[in-house]
Amino acid sequence: MNETDMRDSAQAPAVSVVVPVRNEQGNIGPLVDEIAAALNGRWPFEIIYVNDGSTDGTAGELEQLIATRSYLRQVKHATSCGQSSAVRTGSRAARAPIVVTLDGDGQNDPSFIPAMVQTLLDRPRIGIVAGQRVGRKDTGFKKLQSRIANKTRNLILRDGTRDTGCGLKAFRRDVMMDLPYFDGLHRFLPALVTRDGYDIGYVDVVDRPRRMGTSNYGLWDRLWVGILDLAGVWWLIRRRKRIPQVSEVKTNAR
Repeated sequence: MNETDMRDSAQAPAVSVVVPVRNEQGNIGPLVDEIAAALNGRWPFEIIYVNDGSTDGTAGELEQLIATRSYLRQVKHATSCGQSSAVRTGSRAARAPIVVTLDGDGQNDPSFIPAMVQTLLDRPRIGIVAGQRVGRKDTGFKKLQSRIANKTRNLILRDGTRDTGCGLKAFRRDVMMDLPYFDGLHRFLPALVTRDGYDIGYVDVVDRPRRMGTSNYGLWDRLWVGILDLAGVWWLIRRRKRIPQVSEVKTNAR
């Protein structure tokens, strides 16, 4: 399925919500209904679940829900490719100019989505609105490693983002599609969006406990890769000397 096929529809939504998932059976139904409740009556919307190579009943649960929810879609990876790849796939499939992402474990509260979308609509110079978690419900060790990672990243990249690991983000689809892609991209979106000349918006969001299941991401599977990614993003920022200010020059027709 190509990008045109995935985006083709008679009525395009105003907001596309992208939810990357891997083995999140049981967490899907409640979260889908929460997202729909947060957006219903505000803007036309769609919800795109990117099934990143799940081996449990995730696909079947989504198929059952899609049968009764016209706004819900499922896009699948044959094998797991990671969260950044899933976010990229969902953004490509999105039919709306504004894309919202959130984690599929239920820890991100969809009730904050309208404030994030409205910030993008009200302020054209903002390219991304990043959720900043308060009252995190993770273990002490996980909070510690996130605190260290965020401080290190901010010291080097100076993007002013307190919590880049929060999955709840809203951005302009065209801005996302112009970014250079690499695995791990989702952790550096504010810095890369700033690199392209856009402002960043922030919304404090209340963290919630995971409903069920266990996290698919750990410390050691991303530590060294994250260090290399940080060096690469630092290099990309330094290599962007000027941002073109483009305008078309028109002459009087003869």
